[in-house]
Amino acid sequence: MSSTVIGTPLSPSAVRVLLLGSGELGKEVAIALQRFGVEVIAVDRYADAPAHQVAHHAEVIDMTDAQKVRAVIDKYEPHYVLPEIEAIATDALEDVERDGIAEVIPSAKAVSATLNRERIRRLADEELGLPTSPYLFAGSLEEMRRAVESIGYPCVVKPVMSSSGKGQSVLEGPDDVDAAWEAARTGARVNNDRVIIEGFVDFDYEITLLTVRAVDPATGKLATYFCDPIGHRQVSGDYVESWQPQLMSEIAYGTARSVAARIATAMGSGVRELSGRGVFGVELFIKGDEVYFSEVSPRPHDTGLVTLASQHLSEFELHARAVLGLPVDTGTVAPGASAVIYGRHDAEGIKFAGVAQALADPAVDVRLFGKPESFARRRMGVAVATAPNTDVARQKATRAAELVQPLLADADEPSAPTTVGPETVRIAKQSPPPSGPSPSGPPSSGPPPPGPPPPGARPPGHPPRRPQPGPPPPPPGRPGPGPGRPGPGGPGGPRPGSPPPRPQAPPPPR
Repeated sequence: MSSTVIGTPLSPSAVRVLLLGSGELGKEVAIALQRFGVEVIAVDRYADAPAHQVAHHAEVIDMTDAQKVRAVIDKYEPHYVLPEIEAIATDALEDVERDGIAEVIPSAKAVSATLNRERIRRLADEELGLPTSPYLFAGSLEEMRRAVESIGYPCVVKPVMSSSGKGQSVLEGPDDVDAAWEAARTGARVNNDRVIIEGFVDFDYEITLLTVRAVDPATGKLATYFCDPIGHRQVSGDYVESWQPQLMSEIAYGTARSVAARIATAMGSGVRELSGRGVFGVELFIKGDEVYFSEVSPRPHDTGLVTLASQHLSEFELHARAVLGLPVDTGTVAPGASAVIYGRHDAEGIKFAGVAQALADPAVDVRLFGKPESFARRRMGVAVATAPNTDVARQKATRAAELVQPLLADADEPSAPTTVGPETVRIAKQSPPPSGPSPSGPPSSGPPPPGPPPPGARPPGHPPRRPQPGPPPPPPGRPGPGPGRPGPGGPGGPRPGSPPPRPQAPPPPR
């Protein structure tokens, strides 16, 4: 059927989309699709998952079981299958795509490759020639010992099949090897003893560059669009806060766009004419003007929750439009930030106080995901905010997230509004985004001076910048140093407006 024709849900003309994974990201995708009258089937491993609560149909299955995945697809006969998590039987998706049962977004190849760090790293390095950290793979503890000694300390060990920091360890010396091996074995998404050992990149900061492969209405062909870069802070591999835009040099930004375009374009399968559509969360390490590929998610990214506030169309709306073959617009409306709201309790059916206080600032919004079970460090919601610059937006989002108080279901509600002391503001300022030339405006390291914005800035409310179709041409040669060999900094010492010196403690690795 034509991707530009949309029917009526729950009727023979319906366009049906099946989500494999129904968490908070899947919920936002489901809402975006339903705004276009798409019939949504939400599938997850547990009942009452966030997207289950807003979909037309809900199913609970073991998504690592290929037969069950195929059975639920055969039951609903969707036009599109959107994998929203990593732990999926990818062989079933490959069969579905090959047999022409449904279109897998962005492609079965992309889902399979990005589930396995070994496949995606070899694709990025050996096939595409993208700059990466040094790396080796190991399938046993003894192999890992030899690989770690070859890579050197510090290094990072991850299961080849995991995500969101699961099973990840930073090794400072030989005494850390045994514990890292055990953490990788027990933290993997699926049973697999294979690990990747990565040399530690002494990066200044890391970004997510949301990259959209969508139909260009002028040509009818796929084009590549970019959102402004997103900076983020992580703890134990999990995102804690993010902000947009992350300021970076024009050279680094151009290289980042080239790297992201090449990896996203490679995610098409070639089975269908417009294969490879959708949003890709491309994670990159930035060191001065140098860019290193880290990972890619073939779907909306958790750090991209900031786009609920900062962009004209959120990453979820962009994904829905790309799937349906509709025009996209990646322009921003204002600098923004997001901060995670944790469950703080191990319990079912918790409740939340302080939401009204968090929303007292009109530049703040709160999303509670509706997860039926809470854990102390489970992401149960997010606060998003906009401001004249990202520093202020981060403070607003962090303060709002702290104001929202998760409570046990039988707990008494607070008798007085919650207040936030200076500790909250201090937390928000612990790791400010590095300053530097921005692809969308000048450096920002605090509230701007009064008066009109400087040349090149886009003040809040200004019409969003139009997207730039088509991947940028890569610079001559490889877009950065060769794989495994971080290049030296630029000559002559620090550049004006370059990121501040790296703190003594290394940032949390991915």
